[in-house]
Amino acid sequence: MPMRPNPDTVNLPRLAPTARLRFWWKAQTTHRQDSLAMLAPLAAVLLFLVVILSAFAYLRFEEIAREREAIHRDVEYTQQRLRLRLLEQQEQLMRFAREMAAREISSDDFLARAEAFVNLFPEMQSLTWIDDRYITRASYDPSGMVDQANTPNARMPGEAEETANNFRLVRDVLLPIYSSPRKTQHGPSQVQLHLPLIDKTRFKGDLLVTYSVDAMFRYGVPNEVTSKYAISFLDGERQVLAGTSLLEKTLTRSVLPWANPVNAYQLPVSPVGNGLAIRGQAYRTSLGVIGSGLFWLVMVLSAVTAWLLLANWRHTRRRIQAQDALVRETAFRRAMENSMLTGMRALDMHGRITYVNPAFCQMTGWSEAELVGQTAPFPYWPREDYEMLRNRLQEELAGLIDPSGTQFRVQRKNGDIFEARLYVSPLIDAFGQQTGWMTSMTDITEPTRVREQLAASHERFTAVLEALDASISVAPLGNNELLFANKLYRLWFGSEAQGHLQLVAEAGVPTLAHSDETQDMVDAFAGLPTNHLSDKEAESAEIYLGSLGRWLEVRTRYLSWVDGRLAQMVIATDITARRLAEEQAEVQAIRAQASSRLITMGEMASSVAHELNQPLTAINNYCNGMVSRIKAHQITEEEMLGALEKTARQAHRAGQIIQRIRSFVKRSEPNRTIASVSTMVAEAVELAEIELRRRNVKLTQYVAPNLPNVMVDPILIEQVLLNLLKNAAESVDSAQKPTALRLVKLRVAPALVDDKPVIEFKVSDSGHGIAPEVMARLYEAFHSTKPEGMGIGLSLCRSIVESHLGRMKAENLYNGETVIGCCFTFWLPHPDPLSAATTQRPDQQVFQVSP
Repeated sequence: MPMRPNPDTVNLPRLAPTARLRFWWKAQTTHRQDSLAMLAPLAAVLLFLVVILSAFAYLRFEEIAREREAIHRDVEYTQQRLRLRLLEQQEQLMRFAREMAAREISSDDFLARAEAFVNLFPEMQSLTWIDDRYITRASYDPSGMVDQANTPNARMPGEAEETANNFRLVRDVLLPIYSSPRKTQHGPSQVQLHLPLIDKTRFKGDLLVTYSVDAMFRYGVPNEVTSKYAISFLDGERQVLAGTSLLEKTLTRSVLPWANPVNAYQLPVSPVGNGLAIRGQAYRTSLGVIGSGLFWLVMVLSAVTAWLLLANWRHTRRRIQAQDALVRETAFRRAMENSMLTGMRALDMHGRITYVNPAFCQMTGWSEAELVGQTAPFPYWPREDYEMLRNRLQEELAGLIDPSGTQFRVQRKNGDIFEARLYVSPLIDAFGQQTGWMTSMTDITEPTRVREQLAASHERFTAVLEALDASISVAPLGNNELLFANKLYRLWFGSEAQGHLQLVAEAGVPTLAHSDETQDMVDAFAGLPTNHLSDKEAESAEIYLGSLGRWLEVRTRYLSWVDGRLAQMVIATDITARRLAEEQAEVQAIRAQASSRLITMGEMASSVAHELNQPLTAINNYCNGMVSRIKAHQITEEEMLGALEKTARQAHRAGQIIQRIRSFVKRSEPNRTIASVSTMVAEAVELAEIELRRRNVKLTQYVAPNLPNVMVDPILIEQVLLNLLKNAAESVDSAQKPTALRLVKLRVAPALVDDKPVIEFKVSDSGHGIAPEVMARLYEAFHSTKPEGMGIGLSLCRSIVESHLGRMKAENLYNGETVIGCCFTFWLPHPDPLSAATTQRPDQQVFQVSP
């Protein structure tokens, strides 16, 4: 191409000064453009070099990053495998330790189990059983390398002190403890595991397990990891305990002056702790960046010219597609944020609001325009909480907020206050840099209200249970845990479950045998119908507890506890005062019964005297007659024997009357025996006949045949019958009925009451009946219609019948609307036909007794 003229060398034509100036400026501009054109290839070369160096650096950093990521992944994988293996061994050893603590095992059993553990886990070097007095009970060491080391009294001074310290530490915290790894004079490096032997929170010794670090490395580190990296175990002082370690200077890559040393990664071996760490160092195995990256870089640069336009077109197309995808993704994320019920708020590093979602605006009542850009104090802060919320905002910006969130009050735009919980997390951008804090807010007003109501309900329920005058305790079946106990239980028995178990045992309620579910995967209550037990009626029993000196009414029932376990609730009520009152009432009842019998005999005194006067008069006449005839020598031996026999019969009759009255009125304790109904009726009628004859009343009696025997106190039942017959005779006598109508009927026969078989006693008379006002107070104590009566007869009769589980009633007999008499009826429960024998007397038939 032709050379442009240089204005400095070419003779310029003679032009005007202004034209010359324009020409010179144009020439200078063209020269500068030519200079730039000549520098373009150099710029291209420089650009090429920059691209090459940049590509080398990028590939170098890419390789280092991949290598670092790979070694991090593999070392973490190795550390996780070691951790799982150690935790599995620790779990099995802890089960063994619980078994040793729960039951006393022999040294041979310990050695057998220890041998099984060592065979199963080769990294275990020895197992030693140390009791709570720091004395070795048994030790197993198949190799013999730690025989001395496993004996606490035979260690080196430093080792013995460390073992003793670990022993004391595991005794205090009752948790497994790993010792720091160390090298020994007898073999490879070791790590000790101390496991406490605990029996119901009581320390019973230490199970000392010695691990070989070399064996842990050999069996715990995968072969595929050791083949790629130099893996080693380090102690707290970075000393190599096992494995392979490479020198740093042999691994430094000096291809480029800015090259970094080889990648290495180190992690502590859990659960041993920081005392034992695993380190991985990468070998130089790749061909390097120059060996492979340069080839591909040249190939790429060679093809750049060919597909530059196509690549530019494709790049533009992909960028448009990426923009469309970004728009769709942004719209989708915006839709998600707008549909969330949780309020979202973003703060920058200085505490300024940069974003709020619609849910946050809806909660607070403030719009997005009113919130974005605001700094503290924010509009939704209550004025009275400004100081507290400022402090929390400072904690939030400093990253000191608890991950579980913080609770505070929020004020809506209309002035309403609600409770909210705030969760804070860092806001990280695409480059990994924190640009602010993202907070989520939820309205917890309703949950807080429900929680407060539940707490208040629980407090009321607890207050009621604590104020009860009964002891209440709940314990699960099968163990000695106490789930609940109120104040009175704690006052009587303390906070242990022994009182609960004692009440259950004393009350005679069967309990299930204790079972250790940790030794058996089958539930001890498998198949038990727990869904029906809670609906079962409570069992009740009255017991005397000597330790408290009280009578207690114990009621038990089964229920399902809140955690699903089957539990037993025991309610013990103090009934000492009631028992004493019942005993006193029983004594008073016995006295009242005896007094009633004496009163009855007192009222019948004239009849009894008349009844005794007849045999006594006959005896007197027989004796006087025999004396007179003996003096006159007018009696033969046969006549005298006849008179003496008649005298003996009359004396026997008088003695029977006195004996019957004596047995009736004598004071005796209640004695329930199997008694014959006909016998009781006959004896009661025999006593009542005296009063019936005195009052000129006729008795009609019917006793059904084949009546079964009953379990009663016969004297008390005879007293009831005698009182009813005497009252019937008095009623007939006071009615002034003619002789033909002066009747009392007694009927004893089986009957049905409420579909249950009973024996019914019915006494009816032909008197004037019972007035309605008297009927209402018929059984009231000390109420009587007789001028000389005490008012305890019918009340006592009713008490006697009800004490025998029977009932008593009275009713008037009518002929149309006219009262023609009264009928008293009482019945006793029918006995079991298999438990009581039936008897039949020959006189069990209808007969009449003439007055």
